[in-house]
Parts: sequence; C-alpha cells; structure tokens
Amino acid sequence: MADPVIEATRVVLEESLEEIRKGVADLSVEELNARPAGGNTNSVAVICAHALGSTRSWLSLAFGLAQPPRDREAEFRTVADAGFKRWTEQAIADIFALLDGATWDSDRSGVPAWNARLGAEPRTAPYSLGHALAHLGEHVGHLHMTRELLRPES
Repeated sequence: MADPVIEATRVVLEESLEEIRKGVADLSVEELNARPAGGNTNSVAVICAHALGSTRSWLSLAFGLAQPPRDREAEFRTVADAGFKRWTEQAIADIFALLDGATWDSDRSGVPAWNARLGAEPRTAPYSLGHALAHLGEHVGHLHMTRELLRPES
C-alpha cells in the first residue's frame, strides 16, 4: 500500500512542477535570462534553478536520502542556454525519482548541509517536507510574476 504522505507529496509536486514546465516552455533563451523588474531581481532561469535545487535538497532531507551535491550560490548566477529546458525536465524527473521507494518517518531529522547559514541545527522530516513544498510554491509565484512582466499582454 502506498504511503499517504508520499502520495500527497507527489500530488502537490505534480501541480507545482507542471507550473515550472509551463513557465519555461515558450520562452526564448533571452527571455529566460531577462530580469524584467531590473536591479537585483531574478530571471526565470535563476528562479527555476533555485526552486528545483532547493526542492530536491529539502525532499532528500525529509525522506532521509543522501543530500545531492548543490551549490546554492551558483543557482543565483544561472544563465540559461539552448539546453536549459532539457535541464529543467531532467531536474523535475530527478525530484520525482526521489519519491520512488522513499519511506516516510516523521521522527527522522537531518542537517541541511548545502547552506552554511542554516548552521548545524537539525531539521525534522515534517519541517523539511513542509518547507520543500512551501518554498517551491513561493517560487512558482515568483515565476508567474516574472512572466507577467516579460509578457504583459499574455
């Protein structure tokens, strides 16, 4: 029998990750890299790279899996090229692959190794899962707002 926490996670991920797919699908490389709000705002490419990297890391922590190699700071320097959409699809597939064979243990905890700001404070599995999904949803919203600035007529 499927674990209800893992299946609920899959449903929420399907919704949010489909928004990421749609968010990059029809954009040119130039649009993926544009910063339509100016200043220190993020491009669609940066938003996607960070959202996908963060989601994979936090889910790995939540499900007690090996934390993937991650350079969080590099995510904010992402510059899309012609292969970015393919990269996005692979990153989404990698996230869903985490759920295959995963087990849920609400008593599990771990330390997020990818971010020195978080220190060595352990995070519980419920916190990590909640953060993964909430943080992804937040960045899907950023993606929508950035697209609206890129293509106000849409």
